[in-house]
Amino acid sequence: MTTFDAIHQIGILKSQLAASDYKVIKIAEYKAAGMKAPYDINEVHAARQALRDEINELEELMPTLEEGGLC
Repeated sequence: MTTFDAIHQIGILKSQLAASDYKVIKIAEYKAAGMKAPYDINEVHAARQALRDEINELEELMPTLEEGGLC
């Protein structure tokens, strides 16, 4: 994997994370109104955390890719 590939993949993952922001907002809104949330918070959290974990792994890999000349 090149640095470019890693940056591209990080961008995709961050877009996926941002695309699920509305679910977190809806859950908070419903909870604040004392209503049952429209999404399962545990599922939403697990999916978002998996994206964050993958982003973090790629970001940790970046200095190695740059040092190895794989830019």
